[in-house]
Amino acid sequence: QVQLVESGGGVVQAGESLRLSCVASGRTFSTYNMAWFRQTPGMEREFVAAISWRNSTNYSDAVKGRFTISRDNARNLVNLQMNSLNPEDTAVYNCAVDPARPNYSATPGDPLEYDYWGQGTQVTVSS
Repeated sequence: QVQLVESGGGVVQAGESLRLSCVASGRTFSTYNMAWFRQTPGMEREFVAAISWRNSTNYSDAVKGRFTISRDNARNLVNLQMNSLNPEDTAVYNCAVDPARPNYSATPGDPLEYDYWGQGTQVTVSS
C-alpha cells in the first residue's frame, strides 16, 4: 500500500524559509515522478513543483526562483525548499506520486496525473 507522509510545515514570517519533506512507503519510488501541490480553503488545488525520476523539474510561475524540489531515492524522500515566503504561499501542501507511469519523462502539473496523495502539511506565512 502506497503511503505518503509530509512534514516540515509551520508558521513563519514573510521572507523566511521552510523545508518540506515527504516520505513515501509501500513501493520503490525511484522510477516514479513526484510533485507538490497546495490548496487553500475554497480554492482548487494548485500545482507547485514536480520532479521526474531523472530529476528534471517543473515549477509553477508563482514559485519559480524561490522554491526548489529535490529527491533522495535511497530514502524514498522528496523535499521542497521554500525561500522568500510570502503570505500568498499560505496553504496546505500535499505531495503526490504517479506510479502508473514509471520512467515517464514529463513532469505534469495536473493533479489528475497523480494517483496517491499525502495528508498534507500546513504552511502559514504572516506579513
